[in-house]
Amino acid sequence: MQIAILAVQGGSIEHRRKLEKLGVSCTEIRKKEDLKGSFDGLILPGGESTAQARLIRRLDLYDSLKKQIQDGIPVLATCAGLILLAEEVGGGQTCFGTLPVRVKRNAYGRQLSSFHTTAEMKGIGKVPMTFIRAPYIEEVRDGCEILASVDGKIAAVRYGVQYGMSFHPELDEDDRIHEAFLNSIRTRI
Repeated sequence: MQIAILAVQGGSIEHRRKLEKLGVSCTEIRKKEDLKGSFDGLILPGGESTAQARLIRRLDLYDSLKKQIQDGIPVLATCAGLILLAEEVGGGQTCFGTLPVRVKRNAYGRQLSSFHTTAEMKGIGKVPMTFIRAPYIEEVRDGCEILASVDGKIAAVRYGVQYGMSFHPELDEDDRIHEAFLNSIRTRI
């Protein structure tokens, strides 16, 4: 199994370490040539969504990534990655628009408002969740399944093979979210 991680800006290294710990091979996408290989899943990491969206377009990655997402490659999108996938972004521009949700950017406030909690994740159980200048999902549409909520706000969803989370599972020791993502890929190949 080969997983690609968008690595133009943000927290790609933490996802790579998590996947390597789980014995999975990774490819970092930094330029168009990195998309020529074959991969079984895609991770869109946290970071700054506006910067990531600009770099995706500037580096000519947009069309290829969007096509692969639309064609059904499994995607794990965390924090800024969730914003990149969202169909509608309050307070920002839409990027890929493949996940039928409306998100609110920086919904929990500034960096100082970052927090850590534990909450129930559907199909997994209680998991640690780290929120850093996180968005939250204001609305789900068209068959999008809610996987987790924190304080009445939607924190994780699944739409087909797209998983969007407003928190950073790569920053916690618990591997179950990444394992669940990898298991969803294994059932397809």
